[in-house]
Amino acid sequence: MILVTGGAGFIGANFVLDWLASGDEPVLNLDKLTYAGNLGNLADAAGNPRHQFVRGDIGDRELLRRLLAEHRPRAVVNFAAESHVDRSIHGPGDFIQTNVVGSFNLLEEVRAYWGALPEGERESFRFLHVSTDEVYGSLGAADPAFCETTAYAPNSPYSASKAASDHLVRAYHHTYGLPTLTTNCSNNYGPRQFPEKLVPLMFHHAITGKPLPIYGDGKNVRDWLYVGDHCSAIRAVLDRGRVGETYNIGGKSEKTNLEVVHALCAALGELRPGIDYTRQISFVKDRPGHDRRYAIDSTKIESELGWRPRESFDSGLAKTLAWYLAHEDWIGAVTSGEYQQWVDLNYASRKGAA
Repeated sequence: MILVTGGAGFIGANFVLDWLASGDEPVLNLDKLTYAGNLGNLADAAGNPRHQFVRGDIGDRELLRRLLAEHRPRAVVNFAAESHVDRSIHGPGDFIQTNVVGSFNLLEEVRAYWGALPEGERESFRFLHVSTDEVYGSLGAADPAFCETTAYAPNSPYSASKAASDHLVRAYHHTYGLPTLTTNCSNNYGPRQFPEKLVPLMFHHAITGKPLPIYGDGKNVRDWLYVGDHCSAIRAVLDRGRVGETYNIGGKSEKTNLEVVHALCAALGELRPGIDYTRQISFVKDRPGHDRRYAIDSTKIESELGWRPRESFDSGLAKTLAWYLAHEDWIGAVTSGEYQQWVDLNYASRKGAA
């Protein structure tokens, strides 16, 4: 079996469901269930005997030690992280605790477990760490895309904490020989994404008649990656990736935030005719240190492992909106209470011109 950490969050839950649908190997799923960790994300795995969920923190070394000894996974896939830039600006401490200290504790327990395995199991064991393109900093309009050798230059508490965890993973491979793999992905979108992120935030605001708040001039560029494609890339890296290596995963879909919102409004307008959602677009004060452009060069994973994204931005967006429209109960459950307080905190003070 494999151990997945953070497997009730957006990408982690999609990976777990994809894993269960793609083969017979069981998965042990460890998640702390913070605000973005949602057991509703795993509804499709309910009753599946190959899925076992444990609520817990990657910083809890006693729990990790027990789970590793009891279940003896042949791989660990680490999604567990605080992952939202805006939240890291308001409260960086949680990001340091989870992304840096938590990753350290996880690495320590995995290193001890791996070191005690019989030789054959030790050779085949893998620790895959899921990271982000934000560790590379910001690109100019004409700059080449991030590749695996791009120097790290994180610009937010979130990206700095992820950069630190990446460096720890690298160090544990080079110092202790732990068989690690690291992936750095571009902006994900798809089903089950917590609606603080751009696509689900705009969807929720659009269907509820609220303003669609866009930071600054809306021309910040991201490379958009459908979460299903991301999951298939992680499987490829876990299966065939070279130990100690990093693989960048991109969607080949660079778009400005404004282009994304207009595409969403157009697609939603086709699904729900008669409403011009673009009339709800508003521009708000930019967030501090907002990186201008990210872009991923995924040549390495394409040439070495034969992976390529299957979804275009338009096809992925259509699947995403169809899922949200079919799961409005899920939206209602995750957009109450604490989430609404967060929206008020982050956007109320930014009202007005960019």
